[in-house]
Amino acid sequence: MATVHAACVALGEAGILIRGPAGAGKSTLAILLAAEADGTFIADDRVICDRRSGSIVARPHDALAGMVEVRGQGILSVAALGLALRPEVDLRLAVDLLMDLPRLPEPPDEAEILDLHLPRLVLDRSVRRAGLATLLIRAALRKWQP
Repeated sequence: MATVHAACVALGEAGILIRGPAGAGKSTLAILLAAEADGTFIADDRVICDRRSGSIVARPHDALAGMVEVRGQGILSVAALGLALRPEVDLRLAVDLLMDLPRLPEPPDEAEILDLHLPRLVLDRSVRRAGLATLLIRAALRKWQP
């Protein structure tokens, strides 16, 4: 088991682990994805990851379950935001939020969590500000779905 400083959501049955430094927009992106028609919120800030049958299962830390921090607003109830919540999900994609990337970067390496590998998408600040993160995450899920 590992605790990861991240946020986690699901689009359909595909779990997405959103990592990045403090202030990078992990919670904001998680809320936007969870607000999608097929989105559900899993966890914010501390995500517990377990190996289970060759997969990585993510769930919230007990102390933070059902809560999300919105910068400038404080810690809010996921239900109060009108978002669906589920207790756990199998991870299918790791998304790393960075401040800046080269214009034409090399493809990212896979993410390694608990000695298992996940496809990895790296998004920089300009892509997120342009509103392209959701589209790129969905494209990555289609590309890497079994």
